[in-house]
Amino acid sequence: MHSGYIEQRNGGYYVAGTRISLDSVVYAFNRGDSPERILEEFPLLDRVSRVYGVIAFYLDHKAEIDKYLEDTEREFVDSAIPLEEANPVLWKKIQRARSKMGDSRA
Repeated sequence: MHSGYIEQRNGGYYVAGTRISLDSVVYAFNRGDSPERILEEFPLLDRVSRVYGVIAFYLDHKAEIDKYLEDTEREFVDSAIPLEEANPVLWKKIQRARSKMGDSRA
């Protein structure tokens, strides 16, 4: 899928000619940011009409892009290293704090 505003590469969707992911713009749009605010956040988009083009692409392909975003988020969560493995010292501190909190409530 390719439009004048969006291109697919490396398994993701990007604003054509940039390293700005479609995800970034969609998340900003879905949290209520105006196209002008999105342009402030991502000045490489360089003009508000381009932001509108990206949003229009998203709206025209909403079901497909929303599924892509859900799948991407799920992959990220599934691939995360559990804290117990990533930082065993911190994990032990949290477990000790939890057990103390449990003891004080009893």
